[in-house]
Amino acid sequence: MKKSNTQPLHRALYRILRPLARLLLRNGIPFAEFAELVKRAYVDAALEDFSDNRKKPTDSRAAVMTGLTRKEVRKQREILAGEDDGSPANRHENRASRVVSGWVHDSAFQTGAGEPAQLPFDGPLSFSELVKRYSGDMTPRAVLEELVRVGVVETEASGKLALRQRAYVPAGDSEEMLQIFGEDVSDLIATIDHNLVGSEADSQPLFQRTLVYNNIPPEVVARWRRYAAQQSQAMLEQLDKWLGPYDRDIAGHGANRATGEAVRTGVGVFYFEDPVQLSASGREKRT
Repeated sequence: MKKSNTQPLHRALYRILRPLARLLLRNGIPFAEFAELVKRAYVDAALEDFSDNRKKPTDSRAAVMTGLTRKEVRKQREILAGEDDGSPANRHENRASRVVSGWVHDSAFQTGAGEPAQLPFDGPLSFSELVKRYSGDMTPRAVLEELVRVGVVETEASGKLALRQRAYVPAGDSEEMLQIFGEDVSDLIATIDHNLVGSEADSQPLFQRTLVYNNIPPEVVARWRRYAAQQSQAMLEQLDKWLGPYDRDIAGHGANRATGEAVRTGVGVFYFEDPVQLSASGREKRT
């Protein structure tokens, strides 16, 4: 295994773990429960990501790599085997988001100008049919209530439903928001890991950029927050217009499937804001 100076990695890990610890404590997850999940992640990575291209590592080799006992590796492997059932619940998607995406891209639910049409709740080419196509077994009423709650859909005076936002973003520590949290952080770390390895293996790096300033006056922040949100949303909508029609579930809603293994891809944008404080030594310190 490659030897390197671990101090920069330790500092980076602490910056990742500090806000994660805050989220875990707020949701009542004690350290022992978190530590058990870390063991499982170590075993999963050792077994899946460090094979010799011939066969998966043995429990013994995984134990050497992770520092866990063979008994602990076997226990975590058995738990992982029980969790990996291939069910739709384990797929990387949010069904309410799929409904919104289908409304935006499926020509059956668009106006003649290619915009999302106002839909009746029931009947042919209705909201209920949209949900049936893109949300599996969720009831149309449950999906509608959620989309109305977050301001994505409104009911017009005519009784038809209108799409007001082209993105579904749940609020609070809901199950949907926590799912997005797991996917977003996982995707970001995977991109960073790819680029770190790519710098050594001469592979094509993935796009990764951040804009940051650390001496902005507070009276500017509210305007900047609004401007950043507007510009980011506009950019994502443009990217969605390009990529969305290629999605196999949307292109012919599954009727004309392309050959080959599917690829999950996308672009993530997030806003951050931290007060800057100085430590006793005068160096910048984050809260």
